[in-house]
Amino acid sequence: MSKVVVLSTGGTIASRQNGRGASLASDAVSALLDRLPFDVPVPVEGRDVLCVGSYLLTPADMALIAREIRAALAEPGVLGVAVTHGTDTMEETAFLADLVHDDPRPVVFTGAQRPADAADTDGPRNLADAITVAADERARDRGALITFDGAVFAARGTRKTQTLAAAAFSTPDAGPVGQVREGAVLFTAAPARGPRVELTGLDARVDIVALYPGVDTAALDAVVAAGATGVVLEATGAGNGNPRIRDAVARLTADGVVVALSTRVHAGPVAALYGNGGGVDLVEAGAVPTGMLRPSQARILLTALLAAHRDPVRVAEELTRHAENPFGARNPLSLGRKY
Repeated sequence: MSKVVVLSTGGTIASRQNGRGASLASDAVSALLDRLPFDVPVPVEGRDVLCVGSYLLTPADMALIAREIRAALAEPGVLGVAVTHGTDTMEETAFLADLVHDDPRPVVFTGAQRPADAADTDGPRNLADAITVAADERARDRGALITFDGAVFAARGTRKTQTLAAAAFSTPDAGPVGQVREGAVLFTAAPARGPRVELTGLDARVDIVALYPGVDTAALDAVVAAGATGVVLEATGAGNGNPRIRDAVARLTADGVVVALSTRVHAGPVAALYGNGGGVDLVEAGAVPTGMLRPSQARILLTALLAAHRDPVRVAEELTRHAENPFGARNPLSLGRKY
């Protein structure tokens, strides 16, 4: 018999207030399914994987979720998988699922902005919508998706852009790929699928280091000293730093640390435009521009690549391939060019 499997991991959709007024993940998947606001088009089987706020998830937890998705899809009769997840880090787990997904059937993430015990909770409708998308034949071959507040997004490039509003997610550079309402799905775009990554674990340490006016190398050096084999720079503008950061990037990449170059700017690609510590210098020093990926997803990609390949030169090459960013490739990749 055909069905959709719902994997529950916690988050606001499963949260209720405790005696201190703090919301904590507590509801099992059975409680989530009991509150669906309308009949979904297929039988549903729910499974509890985790029950935590997504701000508590580790890369190992995200890898567990990806493995549970794969296990569910290995069973006969499964049309697709819906995953309930906290919104704080949904963009990371959904992107990981997309990176390792090698099956045409849909994987659809959703959650809620208002907890289960709120009078106007949005979780039940979001979950019903996610199940509807996961069961839809037209959702095949679109990779991992995020369904939220009636919109359907490709996982890649989508991020949380509202802390409290019901429309929590957006894809600033592309927009949604579809809409869902009352059991009906309309797709308006087909997301481009990137290369797959083998899921071998997420045990490499990768840190995000913010760049800002006057930044020195203290944070960058500290995360490497703590064991990071990969670093994502959250740069300014199109991907800029300063001469001190440039020199540190050259030194670290020469030592085998892979440095990815992203930006704090809301939309647009990373681009090698400026010298004097700007993007041209950082790329020449060995930093790999990450295209449209912002730091949260660039970190997941770099972590997965380091786990899969280990060799920093191979990882940098694969990172370049996955980023697909001609604007950042003004100069040939040069690991550890000295200044």
